[in-house]
Amino acid sequence: MNTISSIRNFSIIAHIDHGKSTLSDRLIQATHVVADRDFKDQILDSMDIERERGITIKSQTICLPYTAQNGQTYSLNLIDTPGHVDFTYEVSRALASCEGALLLVDASQGVEAQTIANLYLAMEHDLEIIPVINKIDLPSADIERVKKQIESDLGLDPDKAILTSAKDGIGIQEVLEAIVSILPPPTGDPDLPLKALIFDSHYDAYRGTIVHFRVFQGTLQAGDTIMFLSNGARHKVEEVGIFQIKRIPQPQLSAGQVGYLIAGIKTVSDTRCGDTITHADSPCDSATPGFKLAKPVVFSSLYPVAADNYAELADGLEKLQLNDASLVYEKDASAALGFGFRCGFLGLLHLEVVQERLEREFDLSIILTAPSVQYQLVMKDGGTQIIDNPALYPDPTTIELTREPYIRATIIIPDRYMGAVMKLCLDRRGINTNYQYLTNNRLEMFFELPLSEVVYDFYDKLKSITQGYGSFDYELIDFRETQLVKMDILINGERVDALSQLVHKDRSVERARIACEKLKDEIPKQMYKIAIQGAIGGTIIARTTVSAFRKDVTAKCYGGDISRKRKLLEKQKKGKKRMKMVGKVMIPQSAFLAVLKTDTD
Repeated sequence: MNTISSIRNFSIIAHIDHGKSTLSDRLIQATHVVADRDFKDQILDSMDIERERGITIKSQTICLPYTAQNGQTYSLNLIDTPGHVDFTYEVSRALASCEGALLLVDASQGVEAQTIANLYLAMEHDLEIIPVINKIDLPSADIERVKKQIESDLGLDPDKAILTSAKDGIGIQEVLEAIVSILPPPTGDPDLPLKALIFDSHYDAYRGTIVHFRVFQGTLQAGDTIMFLSNGARHKVEEVGIFQIKRIPQPQLSAGQVGYLIAGIKTVSDTRCGDTITHADSPCDSATPGFKLAKPVVFSSLYPVAADNYAELADGLEKLQLNDASLVYEKDASAALGFGFRCGFLGLLHLEVVQERLEREFDLSIILTAPSVQYQLVMKDGGTQIIDNPALYPDPTTIELTREPYIRATIIIPDRYMGAVMKLCLDRRGINTNYQYLTNNRLEMFFELPLSEVVYDFYDKLKSITQGYGSFDYELIDFRETQLVKMDILINGERVDALSQLVHKDRSVERARIACEKLKDEIPKQMYKIAIQGAIGGTIIARTTVSAFRKDVTAKCYGGDISRKRKLLEKQKKGKKRMKMVGKVMIPQSAFLAVLKTDTD
């Protein structure tokens, strides 16, 4: 049955919310992989957080058996991909394992920023692309307009587009026939030395690391001894198989197939995505061209709330990194929060997802510091430093100049929001380089923005001012000179290192004021006043005060001479002063989180 000509490896790529997961569901139902009673919506989104937020974070794989109209039986490997800009690396590694892709476009929203970005990714991997127009059942669907966009924006043939409604199950059969007839079968000789690409892996508490891979040439079966080319690690294969929601063991996997292997790999770090698997005794001559390594752009430190949970946090991050190739981290320490890790993320959504997964899957409670980006510092002695952590910021007198990363942002919006988006970007020190009309009322705007202005809450703001219609995609372009300062927060004159931020000089006063106001709401009152100050070096730029509790010590002193009352008040004043000398302000965890959420409205 499984000759190489009967295999099709494909993925579905699309902008967020254009219906990838629903289309996957219908394909799975149409091929009867899952019994109807076991079926649930978004069946490939196995994490709770994916189901709650309605987004796909991890690529999942499933093998669909399909009998075509010509009577031949095919094996279709669907590698499901996320649509959000933060998870582009997941898309690129899934595409490295495919020969073709279904490009999904929403019939009412049309072509959006991520649609174009993912199309380019697919073209880089030289994939055959089938355009699919989804959600044709919506009252606002405009199929002719979307066909014109497919031709003008994407350069694909609109007549080949398949019309579907994944929700109502319309056009699913046509999609399956197109996969079989248009997409090419994989190439590769099963008799050559084994060459397979790892595109994902996850950890199973009972079986160790489970590696997801695609065989490009050769054959793999249980009992073989394999070697990873990047680190030379050797393992004996216990089981190979394919995914059909559950793991289905197979006698062997040969060229063109996608599946998993279990080889008792205990350490997570042995399996790297993009690595090549080959036989230890007859290795292949070269590695498969892996996908691009993800470069983190947002950095934040994670600390356990209870210091004795440090080992669990370390273990959790290691297991998460196996499943999420783009997470990078190193050890870090802070005077206020103890030991933790400095982590690099692809964007703010990625940061939120990692935080939530650590809290749910490993039952940890963690504190995050303010996210920052990497800055280049040119020192007066001619050297350069790259820092992303405010704690490592050197003495300002030794710095010649600082540079910060800039991005090229592509924002696609209905033209009625042009003014609001322009104001948002210019407020964030953006430069509008160009804009063009894609259709008579859809506008594509290009901005060059400092990345540090985007990592906070730019995406949320963009979504709210465009009522959800704005789509945003970005790429890093270069580093440019900037005026960088380190803003510290002092509580009763003591610097709290976890609240320090690197900010642009023009923004420092506003940022400090917001942080002080937020902390004032969060820090509980004491018997004495607490001063909260924002400072740059020795200069205080913002201040608020948490007022003291007022205990009425004169209540028992009724009538009589005023001097008796005054005596009691003086005594209380002395007590408060002494308390202030020895009093240490406990900062609740909510205060650290409040400073992160910089909602200035």
